[in-house]
This record gives sequence, C-alpha cells and structure tokens, in this order.
Amino acid sequence: MKNPLRHDGWHIERVVPLLAGLFVLVSSLLAATVSPLWLVLTALVGANLLLYSAVGWCPATLLLRRLGVPATASRTVART
Repeated sequence: MKNPLRHDGWHIERVVPLLAGLFVLVSSLLAATVSPLWLVLTALVGANLLLYSAVGWCPATLLLRRLGVPATASRTVART
C-alpha cells in the first residue's frame, strides 16, 4: 500500500508556492532588519500568487519549465 502523504516529486504545482513562501519569509526578515522597502517584494510575490491561482501561470513557471521541472505530477493508476 502506498503512503498517501508521500509526494510524487517536485513539479511546478509544488515549487511555485514553495518559492513564494521562501521569498515572503526572506523579504519580511529583510523588511524588519534592513528597510521597510523590502515589503514591496512581499507585495509582488502576493500578486504573482494571485495571478498563478487565477490563470495557472506566473513568471516563475516560465523559468521552472526552462529548468526542466515537470508541469504536473505523473500519477500512475493501478488497474485491478
């Protein structure tokens, strides 16, 4: 029996939110320690997440596709 909590690998649908979360954390830390202007990066990441959720596309997806990250998880269905 396959573990349902185990992921199928890294694909664009998983990497985009991961990168967004990383950028939000880093820009928040920089805004708190260096300059509040870093919150602009946080706003841009939020806008890109809205774009990605609305149309399924954002600038990060273009970069990830060029890097060879698969678009979706390849799921195999066992037939019985």
